[in-house]
Amino acid sequence: MSDTVSGLRLRRSARVIVLDPQTRVLMFRYDIAGRDPFWVTAGGECEAGESFEDAARRELFEETGFQLDCGEQIARTTPQFVTPAGEPVQADERYFIVRVEEARIDTSRHTALERKLMTQHRWFTLDELGDWPEAVYPENLGFMIAEYAARSD
Repeated sequence: MSDTVSGLRLRRSARVIVLDPQTRVLMFRYDIAGRDPFWVTAGGECEAGESFEDAARRELFEETGFQLDCGEQIARTTPQFVTPAGEPVQADERYFIVRVEEARIDTSRHTALERKLMTQHRWFTLDELGDWPEAVYPENLGFMIAEYAARSD
Protein backbone atom coordinates (compact mmCIF):
# COMPACT_ATOMS: atom_id res chain seq x y z
CA MET A 1 0.00 0.00 0.00
CA SER A 2 1.38 3.45 -0.89
CA ASP A 3 0.62 6.89 0.40
CA THR A 4 -0.50 8.89 -2.65
CA VAL A 5 0.80 12.22 -1.32
CA SER A 6 4.36 11.26 -0.46
CA GLY A 7 4.81 8.19 -2.65
CA LEU A 8 6.09 6.31 0.40
CA ARG A 9 4.75 3.04 1.75
CA LEU A 10 2.24 3.61 4.53
CA ARG A 11 3.55 1.88 7.65
CA ARG A 12 0.75 1.30 10.15
CA SER A 13 2.01 0.77 13.67
CA ALA A 14 0.81 0.56 17.25
CA ARG A 15 2.92 2.13 20.00
CA VAL A 16 2.39 1.38 23.68
CA ILE A 17 3.26 3.81 26.44
CA VAL A 18 3.99 1.55 29.42
CA LEU A 19 3.89 3.29 32.81
CA ASP A 20 5.11 1.74 36.06
CA PRO A 21 3.68 2.54 39.54
CA GLN A 22 5.95 5.62 39.79
CA THR A 23 4.66 6.90 36.40
CA ARG A 24 7.99 6.19 34.74
CA VAL A 25 7.74 5.26 31.07
CA LEU A 26 9.43 2.23 29.52
CA MET A 27 11.67 3.07 26.57
CA PHE A 28 13.86 0.97 24.28
CA ARG A 29 17.17 2.23 22.89
CA TYR A 30 17.88 1.50 19.24
CA ASP A 31 21.45 1.38 17.98
CA ILE A 32 21.53 1.23 14.19
CA ALA A 33 24.83 1.39 12.31
CA GLY A 34 25.41 4.80 10.76
CA ARG A 35 22.69 6.52 12.80
CA ASP A 36 22.58 8.24 16.16
CA PRO A 37 21.02 6.12 18.94
CA PHE A 38 17.39 6.88 19.80
CA TRP A 39 14.74 5.77 22.29
CA VAL A 40 11.15 4.69 21.52
CA THR A 41 8.17 3.20 23.28
CA ALA A 42 7.20 -0.44 22.94
CA GLY A 43 5.36 -1.28 19.74
CA GLY A 44 5.75 -1.93 16.08
CA GLU A 45 4.21 -2.45 12.68
CA CYS A 46 0.73 -3.92 12.30
CA GLU A 47 0.58 -7.25 10.53
CA ALA A 48 -1.59 -7.57 7.41
CA GLY A 49 -5.25 -7.23 8.39
CA GLU A 50 -4.42 -6.56 12.04
CA SER A 51 -6.16 -3.74 13.89
CA PHE A 52 -4.12 -1.15 15.78
CA GLU A 53 -5.60 -2.44 19.04
CA ASP A 54 -4.64 -6.05 18.29
CA ALA A 55 -1.14 -4.97 17.21
CA ALA A 56 -0.71 -3.00 20.46
CA ARG A 57 -1.65 -6.06 22.54
CA ARG A 58 0.63 -8.36 20.51
CA GLU A 59 3.60 -5.98 20.50
CA LEU A 60 3.24 -5.31 24.24
CA PHE A 61 3.41 -9.05 24.95
CA GLU A 62 6.25 -9.73 22.52
CA GLU A 63 8.43 -6.86 23.74
CA THR A 64 7.66 -6.82 27.48
CA GLY A 65 5.87 -10.04 28.45
CA PHE A 66 2.85 -8.10 29.74
CA GLN A 67 -0.48 -9.57 28.60
CA LEU A 68 -2.79 -6.60 29.03
CA ASP A 69 -5.59 -4.80 27.26
CA CYS A 70 -4.06 -1.59 25.91
CA GLY A 71 -7.29 0.36 26.21
CA GLU A 72 -8.32 3.04 23.79
CA GLN A 73 -6.08 5.03 21.50
CA ILE A 74 -4.85 8.23 23.16
CA ALA A 75 -2.84 9.82 20.34
CA ARG A 76 -1.79 9.54 16.71
CA THR A 77 1.30 10.71 14.86
CA THR A 78 2.16 10.57 11.16
CA PRO A 79 5.92 11.03 10.86
CA GLN A 80 8.09 10.17 7.91
CA PHE A 81 11.20 8.22 8.84
CA VAL A 82 13.63 5.57 7.67
CA THR A 83 13.07 2.09 9.11
CA PRO A 84 15.97 0.09 10.59
CA ALA A 85 16.07 -1.79 7.27
CA GLY A 86 16.69 1.52 5.46
CA GLU A 87 13.24 1.98 3.91
CA PRO A 88 11.76 5.52 3.95
CA VAL A 89 8.10 5.29 5.07
CA GLN A 90 5.09 7.41 5.86
CA ALA A 91 4.00 6.24 9.29
CA ASP A 92 0.54 6.11 10.81
CA GLU A 93 1.32 5.51 14.47
CA ARG A 94 -1.44 5.01 17.03
CA TYR A 95 -0.58 5.34 20.72
CA PHE A 96 -2.05 3.36 23.58
CA ILE A 97 -1.21 3.57 27.28
CA VAL A 98 -1.06 0.92 30.00
CA ARG A 99 -0.10 0.93 33.65
CA VAL A 100 1.79 -2.06 35.02
CA GLU A 101 2.22 -3.15 38.62
CA GLU A 102 5.96 -3.78 38.42
CA ALA A 103 8.89 -2.46 36.40
CA ARG A 104 10.31 -5.87 35.49
CA ILE A 105 9.89 -6.89 31.85
CA ASP A 106 10.50 -10.10 29.91
CA THR A 107 12.43 -9.61 26.65
CA SER A 108 12.71 -13.33 25.82
CA ARG A 109 10.25 -12.98 22.91
CA HIS A 110 12.33 -10.38 21.07
CA THR A 111 13.19 -11.36 17.52
CA ALA A 112 16.82 -11.72 16.44
CA LEU A 113 16.61 -8.28 14.81
CA GLU A 114 15.18 -6.72 17.97
CA ARG A 115 17.94 -8.30 20.07
CA LYS A 116 20.49 -6.79 17.70
CA LEU A 117 19.01 -3.27 17.47
CA MET A 118 17.18 -2.81 20.79
CA THR A 119 20.31 -2.70 22.90
CA GLN A 120 18.85 -1.34 26.14
CA HIS A 121 15.63 -0.62 27.93
CA ARG A 122 15.04 1.69 30.86
CA TRP A 123 12.29 3.42 32.78
CA PHE A 124 12.36 7.21 32.30
CA THR A 125 10.86 9.78 34.62
CA LEU A 126 8.84 12.44 32.82
CA ASP A 127 11.53 15.02 33.68
CA GLU A 128 14.21 12.86 32.06
CA LEU A 129 12.26 12.67 28.79
CA GLY A 130 12.57 16.41 28.25
CA ASP A 131 16.33 16.72 28.53
CA TRP A 132 17.71 13.32 27.60
CA PRO A 133 20.91 13.70 25.50
CA GLU A 134 19.74 11.21 22.86
CA ALA A 135 16.62 11.47 20.68
CA VAL A 136 13.36 10.29 22.27
CA TYR A 137 10.36 9.52 20.04
CA PRO A 138 7.75 10.71 19.88
CA GLU A 139 9.20 14.08 20.75
CA ASN A 140 6.00 15.08 22.56
CA LEU A 141 5.79 11.89 24.68
CA GLY A 142 5.88 13.76 27.99
CA PHE A 143 2.96 15.92 26.82
CA MET A 144 0.99 12.81 25.73
CA ILE A 145 1.44 11.27 29.18
CA ALA A 146 0.58 14.49 31.02
CA GLU A 147 -2.54 15.00 28.89
CA TYR A 148 -3.63 11.41 29.53
CA ALA A 149 -3.03 11.80 33.28
CA ALA A 150 -5.09 15.01 33.37
CA ARG A 151 -8.01 13.24 31.64
CA SER A 152 -7.74 10.23 33.98
CA ASP A 153 -7.87 12.22 37.23
